[in-house]
Amino acid sequence: MDLNIRQISKNDNSALAKMIRGVFEEHEAPRDGTVYSDPTTDDLYTLFQKTGSILWVAEFNGEIAGCCGIYPSDGLGDDCSELVKFYVSKEARGMGIGKELMVKSEESARAFGFTQLYLESLPHFAKAVRIYEKQGYIKLVQPLGTSIHTTCNIWMLKKLF
Repeated sequence: MDLNIRQISKNDNSALAKMIRGVFEEHEAPRDGTVYSDPTTDDLYTLFQKTGSILWVAEFNGEIAGCCGIYPSDGLGDDCSELVKFYVSKEARGMGIGKELMVKSEESARAFGFTQLYLESLPHFAKAVRIYEKQGYIKLVQPLGTSIHTTCNIWMLKKLF
């Protein structure tokens, strides 16, 4: 398996936006109030220049296969970051790429000094939610912080030890 996991580069913007929106279309997930319609999806490189954030990109056989990162979203507090942009292309699923991306993101969160990771999702991504649960994320009854993705109705938190 020719897998390379690296930080985002400016040249990744278009391919990542296409892959992320393709995952939404594949799962018939809502487009309004989600990453799908968020204008920052078209320029993730700039978004992830914020201090305390990082986006990992997986290349499989030279093609963008997935991404996952952390972002210190508004209202989460100094000890908590958000696990964000966790998407793996249909062709690359089932090979452990998603798990490697998640582990890399959690390691980054610890290195930045965060003790908790928060995430938001949708029922359309039920398989991903099961993966989050297996990795120690606990469902919450209400959102944390001040999310702009108002359609998300699954909120989870993991304590990093």
